[in-house]
Amino acid sequence: MSTGAEPFAPRTCLLTGASGAFGRAFSQRCADRYNIAAIYNTTFPEFASTADEVFDPLEPHQRAVADASVHPIQADLSTAEGCAWAVEATMQRFGCIDLFVHAAVYPVWAPLLGSYDLLDTAEMQFAVNVLAPLRLSSYLAHTDWQHHVDDNVAHNRNVVSLSSTASIRKYPGQGQSVYAASKAAVNHLTAHLADELASIGVRVNAVAPDSFPDVVAIEDVVDAVVGFDRSSLTGQVLVLDATGKSWLSVPRQE
Repeated sequence: MSTGAEPFAPRTCLLTGASGAFGRAFSQRCADRYNIAAIYNTTFPEFASTADEVFDPLEPHQRAVADASVHPIQADLSTAEGCAWAVEATMQRFGCIDLFVHAAVYPVWAPLLGSYDLLDTAEMQFAVNVLAPLRLSSYLAHTDWQHHVDDNVAHNRNVVSLSSTASIRKYPGQGQSVYAASKAAVNHLTAHLADELASIGVRVNAVAPDSFPDVVAIEDVVDAVVGFDRSSLTGQVLVLDATGKSWLSVPRQE
């Protein structure tokens, strides 16, 4: 992967899915590289953040907020209002967003036959997996990025979404039909957002890992996201599986 020029530091990252496995790993490994707006829904992120208090046993009645670069923000990304709040709260805290990483996911694996679990959760899966990155990217573009094109280019601003190998491969008997369809939509959304946001100097890419940490090391997924942030690439989907790295070719008409 081409690394391009070293970006300005520290950079501000809006990270969704902060309480998940990737979110925890990214925040723990990259807190020295980014100021992170850690978006979560119901489970508070398990890492040092500005929500923590420092306790001095010699001064038990005096407490101070921990000096951390991770700032947790609660938001329901299945709704338009929640997505708008995530952007607004991040901008209030940090004043800009250089990197938007969409790692939030609502995965429900269920068969079509035998129950209605698949149908009952289909809308929520698409809301979080597809509509959320679309809404967040759109809100970022309309409220901030389209007004600062030169800054976007200078600060190498970009979007990276987490897709999945389920978006390009069928895993029989796993009940992944809706989940896989939502991740395939992320791949195509990535290509189209990259095309449209190029006009304002913003790049868009995606990482499609196999199951992690079982098949792919979570460190490799974090490295892939950071690698995209440091690169000049756009409109690309990087596949990570047991064989290593490969690029997904999204069909296009020139």
